[in-house]
Amino acid sequence: MDVQDLGYALTQVVHNFGAVAVTAGAAAGRWIRSSTTSDLTRRFAWLVLGGWVAQAISGATFGAISYASFGQFPEIHGIAMAALSVKITCAVAGIGLCALYLAREPNWTQTQRGDAWTALLTFAAAALCAAAFLRWFS
Repeated sequence: MDVQDLGYALTQVVHNFGAVAVTAGAAAGRWIRSSTTSDLTRRFAWLVLGGWVAQAISGATFGAISYASFGQFPEIHGIAMAALSVKITCAVAGIGLCALYLAREPNWTQTQRGDAWTALLTFAAAALCAAAFLRWFS
């Protein structure tokens, strides 16, 4: 067994669970926001925040494994680079919005809460779509 392949596979597991957390957590938060207490939606916000952090760390780990194994980062161009930029932007925006939600949500209106969940779901969907382009064009 190649240690590099094992590292990639384990990192992919973390990355996949992060993708599930940001997508399902945001969808659940958006869906239940008007029919439940703030405590439950805050739990979903923590789940989504954890998912985005897992996405960011595991994404960086992919690059680190390549660098450790080959002495350089993977060479990507064009569409793959744009897709990676979208994924990084979504992760930064998702982390920022989750942190803002957790800090300020009690003072927000129902509309503001809904807009935040819609944005988090949009970030998740955009990152998932970008992942497909990154995979096939790199």
